[in-house]
Amino acid sequence: MNWVRYTLPAAAILSAASPAYAVRYLSIEDAQKAAFPSATHFSEVQAGRVWKAEAGGKVVGFFVFDRVVGKHLFIDYAVALTPAGAVHRVEILEYRESYGGEIRSPSWLAQFVGKTSGSALKINGDIRNIAGATLSSTHVTEGVKRILAAYGNRIR
Repeated sequence: MNWVRYTLPAAAILSAASPAYAVRYLSIEDAQKAAFPSATHFSEVQAGRVWKAEAGGKVVGFFVFDRVVGKHLFIDYAVALTPAGAVHRVEILEYRESYGGEIRSPSWLAQFVGKTSGSALKINGDIRNIAGATLSSTHVTEGVKRILAAYGNRIR
């Protein structure tokens, strides 16, 4: 039983030293259904990145998956766009940082709804900053702005 006396403290140190903060909140499929509950079909427009949501043969919107760096690690998020190219919904799919997860707050994410490619989308402007999550909130805001610039006018 001497091996327990020597290995148990080492195992405890290793398990405490390797943080496991990554949290996967939603899969892409779950986020698609949450964004467009009436959709009956999602067809891939751009492999692994953009899907068209349809219901009854009509386009109800577009779903764009993207990834930005928070402070050190990736944040997976998705932007649902209306057929006219405005933001319908933003979801954080996976957050890997040990802090700053407040960007998943529904009230913070709701600030993006209705924004278009003509919106400023600027932290401390039309988007509120989150203290302690400044880089995460800035980078997600920049990501949404980039998606609107790339797809907002093109996918109508």
